[in-house]
Amino acid sequence: MQNSSENLSISSEESRSILPDKLPPAQLFPPSVILMTGAAAAIFFLCSSWRHALFQSTAWDLGIFDQVIYLIAQGKPPISSFLGFHIMGDHASLIFYILALLYKISPDVHWLFGVQAVALAVGALPVWSLSSLAGLNHKKSAAMAAVYLLYPVVFNINLFDFHPEVIALPAILWAILAARLSQPWRFCAAVILILGCKGVLSLTVAAMGLWLLLFDRESLSGKNRVKRAIALFAIIAGTAWFLIVTQAIIPGFRGTESGSVGRYAYLGSSVLEIAANLLLKPGLVLGKVLSLDTLKYLFLSILPVIWGLSPRYLTPLVGALPTLVLNVLSEEPFQRSFAYQYSLPVIPFLLLAVISTEAGRSKKEKREGEKIPITHSQFSIPNLNTSKTIIVWSLIVFLFLGEYKDFWLYLNRADTAQATREAVSQIQPQASVLTDNRLAPHLAHRSTIKALSQISSEADSVNFDFVLLNLRHPWPDTKEIGDRTANYLKKSPNFKLKYHKNDVLLFQKFGYR
Repeated sequence: MQNSSENLSISSEESRSILPDKLPPAQLFPPSVILMTGAAAAIFFLCSSWRHALFQSTAWDLGIFDQVIYLIAQGKPPISSFLGFHIMGDHASLIFYILALLYKISPDVHWLFGVQAVALAVGALPVWSLSSLAGLNHKKSAAMAAVYLLYPVVFNINLFDFHPEVIALPAILWAILAARLSQPWRFCAAVILILGCKGVLSLTVAAMGLWLLLFDRESLSGKNRVKRAIALFAIIAGTAWFLIVTQAIIPGFRGTESGSVGRYAYLGSSVLEIAANLLLKPGLVLGKVLSLDTLKYLFLSILPVIWGLSPRYLTPLVGALPTLVLNVLSEEPFQRSFAYQYSLPVIPFLLLAVISTEAGRSKKEKREGEKIPITHSQFSIPNLNTSKTIIVWSLIVFLFLGEYKDFWLYLNRADTAQATREAVSQIQPQASVLTDNRLAPHLAHRSTIKALSQISSEADSVNFDFVLLNLRHPWPDTKEIGDRTANYLKKSPNFKLKYHKNDVLLFQKFGYR
């Protein structure tokens, strides 16, 4: 086992020569990286805000999170009317209680867009630090930061509403940096933040600790006792929190197992049964693992950084294994899509593998250059891993896999945006509302709001004070029930058509004040 680890990672002596115990004394973050990070945060915020303004955000998941954070800020139980239970029964995301402090200043969903934009962009800073710590020069370290920002999932997840795990993305990178610098308190703080973002990230934390303990020579060189204690803390904290979340918190607040269990029904009906079958009945998953769908997912995951991966430096991917396993084995294809958040925890470890490869390559080139001086008359193969070519490749892949193209679709639906804003403005703040998936996020600051997908028939609409419909651009899955509900309410003696413009209809219950 020891020999295998040595083959897959650089030696201790080589690690010490590549990675100092502290960051170089030069300026911590060069202006180019700070500018890049700030520009990315601004772009992310503007894109998510614009998408929301065009009524393209959704109840799942922005409406859910916006509603419960608003309720927490108002001192009310965070029971989501979309989910039907306390938000801690969803993913045990304690971070919502911290985010609610922002809503106490002003209850505005743009806080979430801002937090998400900054969290995603600021991950470039620890990427630069890790690259510099690994011995890469300033240009190459800045290129690594650009690779992170141009990784398609980073931009795509910013467009897909809001998700608390975006806060964990830079926290994972800061945790690894703290481990390599032997900073236990910063590491523990980062781990606690990661665990508070989403329960399932406990598996990522435990896997990160395992990698730090057994494979990461960079962290094990130098102050071994501190770094091993750091790794053990991650393993213990991750494992313990996973058991607490899955066996106590989620069932306690939800009343049942996590809803995600249904995505692995072929493996069992509970978290522990699924875990047992993975170990005892590996044949159940072979079809998923060896499928073309899986190969495509893995290929697209490494495509943005395929130039910088080497079998010798792949051990950081140990930290990504829980996420990859969950995504590959899920019966829901959206978990393998770059348009959603599920691949987010893979990014830090993928970049670490690239940084390790580049560090090893730079050291080898320097060593060979000292032995064989290159003259102008000698033939040499052009270096395809220069900073410029790395950034160009990242940009090409981003243009291919980025979801920025969706803005053309958003603009095609903009003809009803003004009418929708006018209709929303006529709905009372405390009224109960029934609407569709795209309109719900603009009405989430109330105790009761539901999507059309949650009612069994159009007759259920009588249970709400207002019903808001966009018949021209409906949510595809609820188009039929939306049409039936509109026809039903037009004939209902209990409702009046309060607003009608550009196929946007607002019905109000008679007698509501």
